[in-house]
Amino acid sequence: MEATTNKPATWFWVISAMALVWNLLGVMAYIEQVTMSAEALQAMPVNERALYESAPAWATSAFAVAVWAGALGSVLLLIRKKWAIPVLIVSFVGIVVQMVHSFGIANSIEVYGPGGMVMPVMVLIIGAGLIWFSRKANEKGWMK
Repeated sequence: MEATTNKPATWFWVISAMALVWNLLGVMAYIEQVTMSAEALQAMPVNERALYESAPAWATSAFAVAVWAGALGSVLLLIRKKWAIPVLIVSFVGIVVQMVHSFGIANSIEVYGPGGMVMPVMVLIIGAGLIWFSRKANEKGWMK
């Protein structure tokens, strides 16, 4: 009889820890945005300030959902809980809603130029990748 183990591979822990760091950076960016002082806002270029000031509550809420659910999902990965999957899906929905506002409604590409697409594309790819990763970890029996 062959012994099996549900012990995750080392790369599982590395990716899960990196996911948590990534999402905590997102949480920091969110907190920085919502607590920005009037002085910091006034120091921004006019077109960037207009983007910040015109953001509707639902777009800011989507940002909050994306980063907080992402951080929670990453913690759930680290403690090997299946709940990581739906929580990371919620995070991804928040990312998509935020991007719809940013690029579909606010047209932030006019403010930041084509180079401004790099980070949002990375965020989308990493968000989708974390869903895929959590599902694969679950298939391997590493999640409880």
